[in-house]
Amino acid sequence: MQTRKVIDYIVDWMRQYTANAGTNGFVVGVSGGIDSAVTSTLCGKTGLPVMVLNMPIRQAAEQKTLAARHLGWLHEHFENVTGHTVDLTHVLEAFEQSLPEDIQDQLTMANTRARIRMSGLYAYATHHRLLVAGTGNKVEDFGVGFFTKYGDGGVDIGPIAGLMKTEVYELARGLGVMAEILEAPPTDGLWQDNRSDADQIGASYEELEWAMQFEQSGGDESGLGQRQKQVLAIYRDFHRKNRHKMDPIPVPVIPEEYK
Repeated sequence: MQTRKVIDYIVDWMRQYTANAGTNGFVVGVSGGIDSAVTSTLCGKTGLPVMVLNMPIRQAAEQKTLAARHLGWLHEHFENVTGHTVDLTHVLEAFEQSLPEDIQDQLTMANTRARIRMSGLYAYATHHRLLVAGTGNKVEDFGVGFFTKYGDGGVDIGPIAGLMKTEVYELARGLGVMAEILEAPPTDGLWQDNRSDADQIGASYEELEWAMQFEQSGGDESGLGQRQKQVLAIYRDFHRKNRHKMDPIPVPVIPEEYK
């Protein structure tokens, strides 16, 4: 991949998109992870106003530290970037007090955290006439659907959604993202036990990328090893279950004779 050309292409695309939309710039949430670090840095390189939000909700200490350090790094490198830390833990607590306890399973409340953050991003975006820049990569957004519907999936643009996770790492190195972020295990930060993405999915991003490319190429399964077959089954299961996130909202087509 020609890293510098890809970076310049995405940055130019973002500038043109916000100009056509009549908006002022971008808002992006950072978590201390690689995807949000790359996305926020690309936003910074546009030269347009960028608001970067760190929105912890019972976040692990190391994640809060990485997010805060990345905010500091952005401030050093981009005069157009302003950063804010907005602790939304009390908002989640209000939800917990309002909802019946019997529906507060781990997955429900993890998704609730993501949707609370989305609301925070759009509050800033609406007030300042900014676009919400998403942080999902290609295998998450279009392969396994590893995002929260109307949570981190609720965005205006996806600057890195055309890139595989390994390509995001390439861009991160080209952009000078901190080594601590490059080396941190990918996690969505939505679980109290700080489980990684690989723990949740059952496969690494490198494996999922292989499976996605294998499916798209219509490869021959007869020569696959046991682990490859396992990964392919994992990929297919996630893709099937999460198609409702990736496809447009279904709408019934009313027959003309009924109108």
